[in-house]
Formats: sequence, C-alpha cells, structure tokens
Amino acid sequence: MISSLTVGVTTVAFSKDAELINELKNIGFQKIFINEPQRRFTNEELIEFLSQCDAAIVGLDKITDEVLSQVPKLKAISKYGVGLDNIDFAACKKYNVEVLHTQGVNKRSVSELALGCMLSLSRNIYVTSNELKRGQWNKNGGTQISGKTIGIIGVGHIGKDMVELLKPFRCKILVNDIIEQDEYYQQHDLQLVTKEEIYKNADIITIHTPLTDELQHFINKQALSMMKPSAIVINTARGGLIDQDDLKWALQNNIIAAAAIDAYEVEPPQDNELIALPNLITTPHIGGNANEAVKAMGRSAIENIVNFFNVGSYDN
Repeated sequence: MISSLTVGVTTVAFSKDAELINELKNIGFQKIFINEPQRRFTNEELIEFLSQCDAAIVGLDKITDEVLSQVPKLKAISKYGVGLDNIDFAACKKYNVEVLHTQGVNKRSVSELALGCMLSLSRNIYVTSNELKRGQWNKNGGTQISGKTIGIIGVGHIGKDMVELLKPFRCKILVNDIIEQDEYYQQHDLQLVTKEEIYKNADIITIHTPLTDELQHFINKQALSMMKPSAIVINTARGGLIDQDDLKWALQNNIIAAAAIDAYEVEPPQDNELIALPNLITTPHIGGNANEAVKAMGRSAIENIVNFFNVGSYDN
C-alpha cells in the first residue's frame, strides 16, 4: 500500500516548498521525511536519513557505494534536477537501487541565468552598479552581445535552449559536443568546432556540460591563455569544470575580461579572494532554482516515484 511507503526529501529547495510536500501527501504518501536542517547533509546524516526511506528525492547529495551499502531499505532515488554526476550508477546497480530522472526540466531557468550574466558583464551592468554603490561614476557602458561570437560547450537540453534565447541577438554561434548532431547544427546555423577554436575566437563562452573525469578542470590556465583579453566565461553547469585557481589568475591578470560562476567545487565556496573579484559574478548555485523550475523539477521527481511504485496517477 502507498501509505506504507516512506519517501524522504534531501534537497533543501523541495523541502521548503509546502506546495510540493502537500502534493506528495495528497497522492497518499503518509510517511514523508524532509530536510529539517535546511542545509546539505553530511555523509553520516545522509546515511541516517536514507536508511528510513523506500524512496528518496535527492539533489546534489553524493550517492556513493559507502552510502548505499548502509541503506538496505532504499529502493529508488528520484533526481531533483538534471545533473547526475553525484550518483554512482554502478553502486546503484550493485544494491538494486533504481535511479529515476527526467532531463531538461529546468533548462530555461539555467539558460536565462546564463543569458543574464552575458548581458550584465558585456554591458558592464554588474561592475558599474557595484562601483556606483561605492560612489564611483563610471560611464563605461561595455559592448552589446548582438552580432558577437558565442561559444557553447555542451549542446544538450540547456545548450540548445541557450541557442533559442540567443536567436534575437543574431550572434555567430560556435558549438562543441561529443555527441554527433550535425542535422541540428545545420538547422540552426551553428558551427561545430573544437574547444580550442572556441577559446581562440569566442567573445563569450558558456559551459553546459556534465562533469566527467575527462572534463575535470578542462577550463584551466592553458585554455584561458588562448582566449581573447576581452573574453567572458560563464559556468552555470558544475564547479569542477573550471580550475578556480586558474580562473582567479586569469581575472586578476587581465588574461580574460570577466566571468560568471554559479557552481563550485566546494559549496559554499571557501575562496573569499576569488568571490571578491570585481569582474566576477558569483551566484550561489541558483541556475536551476527559478520558482517555475523548482516546481517543475519537484513534480517530475514525484511523478517518477509514482510511476516506479505503480501507485496510481499523479496529475501535476
């Protein structure tokens, strides 16, 4: 019976959303645990929490062999969000834990943040606003993004949505992805090039890849040194894609003009010197957290659990 199933919610955004919690209850789940501390669980806390659950809605929690080996009751993990690099799929298979996920549910939320950073840094909105708060009157209005060369690394759901948002600006768009999708590129007048060509030619580079061993720190001192001094780099994907020390070096030494990062290797980030840089927008991993995306990701996670346990229908 559905009332006998225990569902746990580790992610803070979902746990804070009374509407989503009520929707879980209305389906019939009576045993629902949420993230009461309203912060990321430690590894020990995560194990203790998941040990109570038949199914869990998780965000960025590290689902490892160590965790799964100590939570034998757990049957399914429903991903809140789209990134899957925090989940050990081999361990899930080993312990017969199903991973439930739906791709693309928060793509517009992330792509809008990336576009906002492009505009804010290109037009000097961020820098001059902060300067004016300190009493400085800087009339440098930056440059338009219209007609500029944009490099998109990672052309999945979010990368493709970025292409849609950029259409009114009539940019030249360079793309790079490991998946062959030449027909899509031709339909949207995109130029498939190497990462190195993007580094050398793009005015703005926006990253929308997963974090893999191959892509760990692929934006590093070598890559940054290839870029234009006027280049802007935006990462709304995963923190480990950029070497943060190398990015700090590039921004401090005018190797590139500016950057925006929404994800960090350690969250919250510990490098206060990096965060304080005037030509760096730093946001607290909010790319997928527009109100509409919170609801969409939450409802997708609920629907996947309902379908997995075959406990009726969920009209969201």
